[in-house]
Amino acid sequence: MFSLLFPGQGSQHMGMAKELYDNFDYIRKLFEEADDLLKYKISEIIFEGPTEKLNSTQHTQPAIFLTSYSIYLTIYKDTNFDASKAEFFAGHSLGEYSALCCAESLNFKDTLLLLRDRGNAMNNAVKNGNGGMVAILGADKNKVDQLLSDNQDDFKCYIANDNSPGQIVVSGELKNLELLQSKLSNEKIKNIKLPVSAPFHCPLMKNATIEMLDKIKSIEFKTPTVKVYSNVSATFSKNSNEIKKLLLEQIESPVRWREIIENMSKNGVNNFIEIGPGKVLSGLVKRIDRNNIVNQVNNLEDIKRLNLK
Repeated sequence: MFSLLFPGQGSQHMGMAKELYDNFDYIRKLFEEADDLLKYKISEIIFEGPTEKLNSTQHTQPAIFLTSYSIYLTIYKDTNFDASKAEFFAGHSLGEYSALCCAESLNFKDTLLLLRDRGNAMNNAVKNGNGGMVAILGADKNKVDQLLSDNQDDFKCYIANDNSPGQIVVSGELKNLELLQSKLSNEKIKNIKLPVSAPFHCPLMKNATIEMLDKIKSIEFKTPTVKVYSNVSATFSKNSNEIKKLLLEQIESPVRWREIIENMSKNGVNNFIEIGPGKVLSGLVKRIDRNNIVNQVNNLEDIKRLNLK
């Protein structure tokens, strides 16, 4: 039994999927279609940058999806590996959209345009420079929950990602994050301010939820061919209406990644394959349980290892 995992923001890098673009006509056509749909050259941003432009949320989200989907499509068309035999799919934040598209719940066009709109909505939900995120290392969710509760009169911050034991990400306004970091440092808890422009996955994203409401409602979702885990519920969604509801809630809700992997393990999965740029999720999965088997497929060499036809 195995599951496929799809990465979220933070995994991007310039040149991702370039090998596939150069070697497969159908990937080149897919990138050209993405350029036409988005009405700007996402291919140039991915391949040439600059990095600051690729790292901008409104570009990062469709770029990571396009890369992940390109890898999945190449596996489907040019290997003997049957990804549809996966027990579950799951994606971290925007990666959930990649998972849904690869599981045929969403088509390519709708996924790309939804992520364009989602990236813009999340980028604009809070004035640039007013919010951010801090990674807390070496403390579990219960400890961070308690710390935020005990100090809520001094600063208001929110758990945004429960990534793994010892890696919790917190969102908030910058002034509150600074107070949190001071508290953490006093308690000798390691913390790092992340290079993001907004406080994702918390109630400060309310304007993004409002903006995305009609857009998500207007799209046709089908029942996935493979069960897809939700970031909000940490279990797989049962039908298209539930998927829509949870995708909308996901904007302001914490990513329950640790629980997703633990729940998959309880369902008998200990073999995970990360489909997309980077190895972020693979590292988290090993931290959750070092006995997990983890592989990444993010370039042509990785794809060839899957028994190229």
